[in-house]
Amino acid sequence: MTHEPGTAGALDDAFTDTTLDAIGGTPMVALPSIRPNGGASIAVKWEGANPTGSLKDRMALAMVRHARERGELMPGDRVVEFTGGSTGSSLAFVCAVLGHPLSIVTADCVAEEKIDSMRALGAELTIVETPDGRPYDGLFDDLRDEAEQISDEGAYFTDQFTNEDQLAGYEGLGREILEQRPDVDEFVMIVGTGGSAMGTARALDSAGADVTITGVEPAESPVLTEGEAGTHSVQGTAIVGSPPLVDVDVFDRIESVPTEEGVECVQRIAAEDGLLVGTSTGMNVAAARRVAAERDPDETVVTVACDTGLKYLSDGLYDGLDETPFCLC
Repeated sequence: MTHEPGTAGALDDAFTDTTLDAIGGTPMVALPSIRPNGGASIAVKWEGANPTGSLKDRMALAMVRHARERGELMPGDRVVEFTGGSTGSSLAFVCAVLGHPLSIVTADCVAEEKIDSMRALGAELTIVETPDGRPYDGLFDDLRDEAEQISDEGAYFTDQFTNEDQLAGYEGLGREILEQRPDVDEFVMIVGTGGSAMGTARALDSAGADVTITGVEPAESPVLTEGEAGTHSVQGTAIVGSPPLVDVDVFDRIESVPTEEGVECVQRIAAEDGLLVGTSTGMNVAAARRVAAERDPDETVVTVACDTGLKYLSDGLYDGLDETPFCLC
């Protein structure tokens, strides 16, 4: 969907004095149970405190805001995206507040909690059927094709995997980290679309912070280190090829973490720190624990608790993930 530049009008009022104000400003919490003996302290940005329980609220707001500011998305225009859940719920929240109808393309193998959340927030769902409720090769492309068809009919396609607008949303995350932990020595972040890692790193760099940037990938899908995609069980981390938004040169190092190690961290955080988190958070914390073990006790490693684990209860995350869930941002 296109509009003449400059026809968006005065849109700023739509974003103020609403529940959108609850996005960001999330707390930083320590994870003492995960800290390695003799190593650096580990702190996590608790993004589960965002309205939909996910850091994706930041990206959703940024993508919609910037599209409206450019006049590409007008008040009342329809928005479309394909997603495995968290991005969909975040977009549904933002679109509900701003009055945009939202079409979401997803699959029947997505967790019930995520589908119910998107629907409850007003999204119209196109659900692609899968054999026996399991993901298949080519599902990513099929979902994209469905979204593009809806876009061709007049909806604005946010296209999260290529949309650079989200970087601005995550720059706020970087600024908050520096406000809360100005002594941060290393930032650790898993790569999905790459927006959160790139946007946060950009904010840290702009502030002149001397921070080591560490990327994280599932060991089963070493796209960043080896250029090879594989099957993994880390929801919210849909690395199916080289992520368009990612500049690997931004990373000082990349940690390849087995999913099993990430799940172990998820279960340990729940049992010992009392936080229910998702698999991507477990991967972040597992990588943070690795790098913290190489650092001095007076240093600080910061990572992100991407979302609440309440979204993953039906997937058996806290029972060990016996089956491979559908992994898409």
